Amino acid sequence: DRPFQEAEIKNILYQILQGLAFMHKHGYFHRDLKPENVLCMGSDLIKIADFGLAREIRSRPPYTDYVSTRWYRAPEILLRSTNYSSPIDLWALGCIMAELYNLRPLFPGRSEIDQIFRIASVLGTPDKSEWAEGYRLAVQMNFHFPKFSQISLADVVPGISIEGLTLLSDMLKWNPSLRPTAFLATLSLLFRYLQRDGTKKIKNNESTLCLSSTREMVRRSMERE
Repeated sequence: DRPFQEAEIKNILYQILQGLAFMHKHGYFHRDLKPENVLCMGSDLIKIADFGLAREIRSRPPYTDYVSTRWYRAPEILLRSTNYSSPIDLWALGCIMAELYNLRPLFPGRSEIDQIFRIASVLGTPDKSEWAEGYRLAVQMNFHFPKFSQISLADVVPGISIEGLTLLSDMLKWNPSLRPTAFLATLSLLFRYLQRDGTKKIKNNESTLCLSSTREMVRRSMERE
C-alpha cells in the first residue's frame, strides 16, 4: 500500500497551494519551501512556516543566489540567477509532492552541480529554444548541461494519478515562466472535489508536526512491517 493515500496528498498540496497563492497575491514569495517548513495536524490542517528568507516580489533584483535547501532548489537558482521570483516556490512544491508519494527526496543532490545532473537525469536535458535564459546562465558559469533523455514521471513516482502527474509535470518545468502560478495550480483537476467541498475540518486537540517528521514516522512504520 502507498504510505500516504492520494486523498491525503491532495489535501496537503491543496492547502499549501492556497497558502502560496495568498502570499504571492500579496507580493511575497517564500524562497525556502521544504518538508521541514510545512507544519501539519494530520493531513487536515497544513501551515507554511519559517518566512526568514521570504522576499517581496516587487523588490528589485539582484537577489542572493543561495536560497532554499538544495534538494528543493529551482534550476534557475542552481544556475546562480539573481532575477527570480515566485515560480521557485512552485518548483519546491513539485519536489515535495513527489516526496509525499515516494517518501524519499526526488533530487537528493550532493552538490549544486550534482543537483542539476539529478534533475536532468529525470527531466531530460533542457531544450535551448524553450529555456534560452538557462543556457545563458550556464555559459556564465562555464557549465554544460549533461545529455539525458527524459524519463516518464509516472515511472519515477509510481501510483500517481493522471491528474497528479499533470500537475507534477507542470510544476517541474526547467523554464520558470512555464510553471503555473499557485492560484492556477489550485484549479488542477487533481483538486476538483476539494474545490467543491473544501478541505477537512480539524480537531483543536491534535498536535502539530512538520511534514518531514510525518514522512519519517510513516517510513519507520513501513520498515517495522
